[in-house]
Amino acid sequence: MSQPATISPEHYQVDTDAPVSNFSHCHIGISHEFCRLLELCDLPYNSPLAQQIASRSVKFFHHGLRVHHQDEEQELFPAVQFSAQKGEERAQVDQLIEALTTEHRELEQLWEDLEPALKKIANGQKAQLDTGNLKRLMVRCSVHAESEELKFLPLCEKILGRNSNHMAALGLSLHMRHSSGFLSYI
Repeated sequence: MSQPATISPEHYQVDTDAPVSNFSHCHIGISHEFCRLLELCDLPYNSPLAQQIASRSVKFFHHGLRVHHQDEEQELFPAVQFSAQKGEERAQVDQLIEALTTEHRELEQLWEDLEPALKKIANGQKAQLDTGNLKRLMVRCSVHAESEELKFLPLCEKILGRNSNHMAALGLSLHMRHSSGFLSYI
């Protein structure tokens, strides 16, 4: 019996028995990181805590959020497309995947707009963090995750759950990505 997936910035363990649940666990971790980042708005840019939060956030984006999107796009999405029944179900999957992928790029662009200021703060340099943009990113990320949680992930469970080999293949694939050192932060 595998251990439950753990979410922390230092360690991520894939639950190979319930691989779709890993994506829900990641959403929880991502939400936690954004809440932590919001604390930055109330801190002086040169405080040690502000530097720590900014540094951690930059690392998290590259080794957490971006990798989460890669896991979805390179592992989950193809697995669900492969397993979906031709016709209406496959069309629904394709439409959701297209929308989610577009949202990934939009979220990444919002982050890239914030990153220069965060890098400066991480280095103790004065920078003006666009709190409006940060809040927009948080809201859009929350809406995106909620859409995945309510629409896409249940559909994934249904589709992949019809064939235990397909679910196991996804679990193994995710395990291999993460155990090979591909993911070193989340």
